[in-house]
Amino acid sequence: MIRFSLGMKMVTHRGLSGRALPVMMLVCLMTLLCLAPTSGAFAGSEMRLNAASANGRNIDVGLNKSVVIETPRDVRDVLVSSPSVADAVVRTPRRVYIIGMAIGQANVILFDGNGNQIASFDVNVARDNASLAALLRRMIPSSNIRVDGVGEGVALSGSVERPADAEKAMDLAATYVGDREKVSNYISVEAREQVQIRVTVAEVERSVIKQLGISMGGALSRGIFTSSGQISNPFSVALQNMSESALGMSLGGTDNYLTTVVQAMERNGLIRTLAEPNLTAISGEKADFLAGGEFPIPVGLDDGKIMVEFKQYGVALSFRPIVLSENRISLQIKSEVSEISSDQTVTVGSTNAQLSIPGLRTRRSSTTLELPSGGTMAMAGLLRDDIRKNIDGFPYLKDLPVLGALFRSRDYKRNQTELVFFVTPYIVQPVAKSKVALPTKNVEPSSDMNDIFLGALTRRYDMVGGNGRRGVKYNGRFGYSYE
Repeated sequence: MIRFSLGMKMVTHRGLSGRALPVMMLVCLMTLLCLAPTSGAFAGSEMRLNAASANGRNIDVGLNKSVVIETPRDVRDVLVSSPSVADAVVRTPRRVYIIGMAIGQANVILFDGNGNQIASFDVNVARDNASLAALLRRMIPSSNIRVDGVGEGVALSGSVERPADAEKAMDLAATYVGDREKVSNYISVEAREQVQIRVTVAEVERSVIKQLGISMGGALSRGIFTSSGQISNPFSVALQNMSESALGMSLGGTDNYLTTVVQAMERNGLIRTLAEPNLTAISGEKADFLAGGEFPIPVGLDDGKIMVEFKQYGVALSFRPIVLSENRISLQIKSEVSEISSDQTVTVGSTNAQLSIPGLRTRRSSTTLELPSGGTMAMAGLLRDDIRKNIDGFPYLKDLPVLGALFRSRDYKRNQTELVFFVTPYIVQPVAKSKVALPTKNVEPSSDMNDIFLGALTRRYDMVGGNGRRGVKYNGRFGYSYE
């Protein structure tokens, strides 16, 4: 037990020898160092009162801990306003123990044998947070966190260097109290990290379509007997003729004839898509990015008026970074690349009033990652190979060897797609404006003479080592176009 003397008197012990006095002082000093608490607010302590400081004193008592009070006169009676919060025990006439029973406030008044008031105290019983403060200092050495008791919970204040340290302090306090709702976090972050994320969307798509069909028609007339027929084979994969180009041949006259039409088409397509949206946000905050537009979609009819909603399309990016440490960044990221596609067009309405609604071709990804600054990870990927092949023709005749080709059509379609999302986070710092290069730098319109005689839209510059046409020497490639 540590003794704090407020207004205490100097007491000289004459019975101790000169050699015993230093020994006793050393023992007392070692006892103080071993028993000294990390925070003196709720330590078990002893108060020695005098007449000048006996009334209206505030005492902070830790929960389930005690404070010893020594009085200048004998105590005969004790009044406690809330015995369930604080208890006062008189062990000797001039020594009183105040014990914290429950979190709250109470008043303790001491009286002597004549009924006169010796002292009065305002007792505040709160949780002893000295062990939590010591734990925070040990686990987060670079922090300056103060722990205060608030009712049954605690309040954290002060400052830390990184947001991850504030989150760590919050977790430790919640574990100590037992309920995260009882922890009030007022910690300020000295330097909040800014995270820049670069998402690369790379896609290559190859499509092949082949159509080959033969249509035949003819008529035969002999006297009163007339016979005619026609074979027209559809293309069922694409549900339409991809081309109206055809090669026809006709044999015979007006009454007796044979007509053959050969339709053939082959289409090869290649699409390359590359999008690289970049976005910067403060650690713990959400950021959104959209480079595209909106197009209207009818959603209903009200009093003869068409109601529309606007659908976004383009390159969209949304993410929330959390810097856990210098080499760990947690990312909640959503990325989307969409474009208007005529393949998913929907036609609604009657024959006289039709409305075509285009569809969207979308590639979307959503996930949570942990990466170091500058590290790259494939967030999502897709490898697709779609093959469709149909043969339509006249029953039985299309199955004949060799000649069966005259009675059938072949429709073939193949789509190959390879798609991948790459994500790279960086911890960044702002730079001076003079060090930023704009994409419009050195892009200037050409003169009227160059427009008329050379057909140039922009001003051109010389290559490395030459003098620019504006009298400036350039080292490297500059401008929108160069020679």
